Amino acid sequence: MVVFDRAGRFLTSWGEGLFTRAHGLHIGPDDMLWCTDDGDHTVRKCTPEGEVLMTIGLPGRPAPFMSGRPFNRCTHTALSPEGDLYVSDGYGNAAVHKYAPDGRHLLSWGRPGTGPGEFNLPHNIVCDEAGLVYVADRESHRIQIFDGKGGVQGEWTNVHRPCALFLGKGRCPCCYVGELGPQLPVNQAFPNLGPRISVLDMQGKPLSRFGTLGDGAGQFWSPHGLAVDSRGDLYVGEVSFTAWPRYHDGQPPPPEGVRCLQKYRRLG
Repeated sequence: MVVFDRAGRFLTSWGEGLFTRAHGLHIGPDDMLWCTDDGDHTVRKCTPEGEVLMTIGLPGRPAPFMSGRPFNRCTHTALSPEGDLYVSDGYGNAAVHKYAPDGRHLLSWGRPGTGPGEFNLPHNIVCDEAGLVYVADRESHRIQIFDGKGGVQGEWTNVHRPCALFLGKGRCPCCYVGELGPQLPVNQAFPNLGPRISVLDMQGKPLSRFGTLGDGAGQFWSPHGLAVDSRGDLYVGEVSFTAWPRYHDGQPPPPEGVRCLQKYRRLG
């Protein structure tokens, strides 16, 4: 875990040797961190200083591939208003798991597929103030919406490979979505598909979209996670190192590195 101030200055780090493949981060209303590690199939509750308070899952012991049981390469965690936990289990499973605040497993739902309640790589998950659960069903190009029992409440299909979601604290009038671009050689250069950021209202209607492929201002290689702070500023994390060869004929990233984090200041 690496901690920066608002200007991007390094403050501290912790967790060296703890995480196998740090993948998802959710900060609760009490400032506790829920760290999803798809490399060792766990979710850890940590203090801001790095003390581990709870571990859900068995480190290094994945559930069988596509079994629907927790976890096989889990991707992200979200808290409901009541404090329940929802975990998207997407790289080696096609499921969402619900846990009580004390870590007791309550229920799971989902299976591979493209129908309602089925998933093709559930990659990110958030809850709104009413307790609805939003899942970025990435490779099905949609965001599915569920109640707290896994019942399907709707879907938004006007997104392209939604990878990252963010809803603000309290009543939030919009949902921020990080979308990946095409990955096949035949359509990599297609415009208006991403990589980009979309801002949707809570009915799924686009309010704003920006981003094209590249490393300039307002451009992206591969938006993978995002967050909005209390001032409305947007932070976008990218898996640029992984994406670079795809867009450069298989060539490795440059020795000086590739940009992986951008900040956008909200105007108005």
